Amino acid sequence: MSSLLPNGEFFPFWEDETDYKHTLYVNGKNSAADDANPGTMEEPLKTINAAAKIAEPGTKIIISGGEYRETVKPARGGKDNRSMICYEAAKGESVVIKASVEVKNFKPSLGWNLVDRREFKEAPKGLKIWEIELDPEEFKGYNPFGMTNILHDYWFLRFDIADMTPYLKRRGAVFSDSKPLKQVNQYRLMAEETDTYWVEANGQKVHFRLSNDDDPKDHLIELTCREQCFAPDLPSLNYIRLKGLTCAHAATGSPVPQRGSISTNRGTHWIIEDCTIDWSNALGMSLTQECWNREPVDRSQLGYHIVRGNIIRDCGVCGIAAMGSTHLLVEDNHIDGTGWQRMELSWEAGGIKTHNADRALFRRNIISRSLGCSAIWLDVEHLNCRITGNLFTDCIDARECVFMEANVTEENLIDNNIIWNVEGRFDRTAIKKPPGSAPWYRETEEQYESFKKDVENGWGIYSLGSDRLRIVNNLIGKCYNAGFYNKTASFRMVAQRGSTDRLHKFFNNIFYDCGEAAIKLPNRHNEADGNSYAKMPRQGGYLRIMRPIPSVILNLQAWQEFYKLDLNGSLSDITIDIDTKTFQMTIETGMEAPKVAVDPRVMSDYFLDNIEEEARPAGPLSNLKPGKHVINIDPRRYKRS
Repeated sequence: MSSLLPNGEFFPFWEDETDYKHTLYVNGKNSAADDANPGTMEEPLKTINAAAKIAEPGTKIIISGGEYRETVKPARGGKDNRSMICYEAAKGESVVIKASVEVKNFKPSLGWNLVDRREFKEAPKGLKIWEIELDPEEFKGYNPFGMTNILHDYWFLRFDIADMTPYLKRRGAVFSDSKPLKQVNQYRLMAEETDTYWVEANGQKVHFRLSNDDDPKDHLIELTCREQCFAPDLPSLNYIRLKGLTCAHAATGSPVPQRGSISTNRGTHWIIEDCTIDWSNALGMSLTQECWNREPVDRSQLGYHIVRGNIIRDCGVCGIAAMGSTHLLVEDNHIDGTGWQRMELSWEAGGIKTHNADRALFRRNIISRSLGCSAIWLDVEHLNCRITGNLFTDCIDARECVFMEANVTEENLIDNNIIWNVEGRFDRTAIKKPPGSAPWYRETEEQYESFKKDVENGWGIYSLGSDRLRIVNNLIGKCYNAGFYNKTASFRMVAQRGSTDRLHKFFNNIFYDCGEAAIKLPNRHNEADGNSYAKMPRQGGYLRIMRPIPSVILNLQAWQEFYKLDLNGSLSDITIDIDTKTFQMTIETGMEAPKVAVDPRVMSDYFLDNIEEEARPAGPLSNLKPGKHVINIDPRRYKRS
């Protein structure tokens, strides 16, 4: 039942049904390998690209273990799901496609100043800084060290409030023993910190310093030299399958356009499974339209992708991005450490960031350690999409976890998810306490801003100018500010109108340890029932209706009495803790939770158990009994082979 969409239809699944009659073998380590070979097991090809040039529909490319330093560019796609082209790692072997080059031509870095010229002091002694002059042959056609992170589409940036430093850094990166070094924007800063590097103005030389001032000859030193790992040059290649590949060190730029380490380049019907994206400067995986400057394609002609069982880690801006798609399935993935570039004001940052999706299903994913960005962001006119059975943990220095922006026409469903630890992104040192009794007499949230540099945030689910959210059976906990918050965007024109911020439905959720409020409703034209509240703020007022002015700040009793909301809601004595490294939940309750009416749109729980009864406890765990329990809450069902 986790495949039921908000409108009651089932998600239309498809699979690769190709009977692969032709196989090409790639084995870069085999001494007999040559790109002029026929690609048999005895006479394999040396590079994956050689196979990509000749593969026809119905071909499976089996790739032996090893490192392949190339960008794979398929020449063609398949015809349909019975005639696909598959790129697959040999069983039990590790295939790593790297967009980097190993370098060994180091020499001491001399003639550069290690102190601030405005200070009259001696340069530090004993530091060992090295330089590398780039080989033009390795960087032919693309030199990320001569390019800034920001791409050509930057009109949307808020120059007035954004720190432009990360946008103006060079796109190239240096790795020592697979660990990325930190880029600094002045040579002298390498004196203050090891494992750092600096790029000369023309992008032709890179200077770096290692931990303990080590000699680089004792380490594996790699420099990114290619933009992408797997991406066709030709747009609209369809029916391609990737399985078991690792793509590493892509020197991608900050979107838009969305150009990922793996890119479908406007193709449809790709299956990307059991793959790993290991570090990308900006974007891990790009699906569908790519940007709004290309000739528009109706979303019904884009998408149909299956993205499952992948690990996507340490992408600088975004893990998975899709612009315009239909029937997109994203399931059983683990996305970790997204957003370290801190380019959230490019408006494309997040573990998953999609635009204009129709009938998309996001289920059973783990998105952890989102650094200053959303775990998942559905941006503009999503239709009939569902986010279900996911584990979202540790939104570090992030404004929100789930971001629903400008989706007004059809209902979207957020159910049976665990949202845990949303820290908030704002300058805590700039917040001043209002004098005396001043806070008592403000009538809106905004009137409090006169005492702050920025609004405090840290929301589990954030709605900006959206209507018709259906939020059911979630556990939303440890949010700095609120479990749900809605900001009106009256002048954001979507479907030729602004938002009404109405018809939101909150059924049977558990709100736990929300710092200021569980729910901040935009207005009274929304529904809430069967929700459970635990460890709410001591001062009360954890249920709010912000419009019309004056705002209404209530507890559960008043919420029920004056607005007839949550008539079946309850307070709970439950205690919860989650180890976000091991995905173990410790949960304890002294009494059996009251049962509430099941939402007919949500007939399964977090673990995909079907709900047969007409009533169940609030939250994603349907069979919780009194007592103390330690539960593994890893939701993934796909088994990596």
